[in-house]
Amino acid sequence: MKKAILIVILLILAVAGFFGLKFYSKYYGNNIKKDGYVLIPHGADFKQIVDSAAKYVDSKESFMDVAKDKKMDQFFKPGRYHFKKGASNTSLVNMIKAGNQTENSFRIGDFGDVYQMVGKVSKKTELDSLKFVNDLNKIASEKGYNNAEDLKKYFFIDTYNFFWTVTPNEFFKKFEDQYNQFWNSERKAKEEKSGLSRDQIYALASIVYKESGGKPDEMKTIAGLYLNRYRKGMKLQSDPTVIYAMNKQSNFKESIKRVFYKYLTTPSPYNTYANAGIPPGPICVVDKNSVDAVLDAEKNPYIFMCADPARLGYHKFTASAEEHVINAKAYQDWLNSKNIK
Repeated sequence: MKKAILIVILLILAVAGFFGLKFYSKYYGNNIKKDGYVLIPHGADFKQIVDSAAKYVDSKESFMDVAKDKKMDQFFKPGRYHFKKGASNTSLVNMIKAGNQTENSFRIGDFGDVYQMVGKVSKKTELDSLKFVNDLNKIASEKGYNNAEDLKKYFFIDTYNFFWTVTPNEFFKKFEDQYNQFWNSERKAKEEKSGLSRDQIYALASIVYKESGGKPDEMKTIAGLYLNRYRKGMKLQSDPTVIYAMNKQSNFKESIKRVFYKYLTTPSPYNTYANAGIPPGPICVVDKNSVDAVLDAEKNPYIFMCADPARLGYHKFTASAEEHVINAKAYQDWLNSKNIK
């Protein structure tokens, strides 16, 4: 009798162990065979989520069972979710229900205009570029600007993190907050002392950024040089403004590497060879260093600058027109020797 009872107990324990192991395996065991990201857009249904997850899970059925048991078929949040190798069905379901999506990194570079920037950035968001542009145009209009291009000064070159589901309003708010923090009382005092408008500061900063190649070493020297030209009533004659004018005409589908004499008459209010004064706005998104370079411009006698072929990326500066002609000739000869068109 005791032997029979023992056998029954052992059978019960075996069955319980079998089903317990099966339960644990389904809910808490490893069901992710490889790393990846699952995108759940607004308006998605449960089947769409399961199908998207299928390529990362060992058992689609067990994932679906756990998801249904935990009501994820009824309650889930859109987003970009990281499915990590070795994760369990329970951890994945809890992640999606809680909306714990993974941020994506965005590199804001020296884009020529906001539309060019949006075309790149929107590829990492749920929305298409047209929706992004339309919403940014609306934001610009509400601020009294013509369009999204007038928002260029709010953006700074850097790497930022956003969710895949970021809205244009959320996207812009991050930059607007940064912009407001940047323009503290100290910088506003320097702005007032400079005698320049905010738009003029950004326009000069963009020229400084392009002329310096983004390297801070020469930024203050270059800023001082262009302010000398401006205050003497000279045309700024900055090659990057010509390049910008030409690229703008092609919507940045083409890019020139060398400015020839024939390009200098390109019709554009941004072309500082054709127009006197500071351009009406920046020719690119700038970094904080270039704005600070304008606010803290070096006091120097320089009027002319020319790329230095002996130190690529740097320049020769001079106040002498004769010396500048020599420097320019040396650079042109170097370009020709490298067959740079």
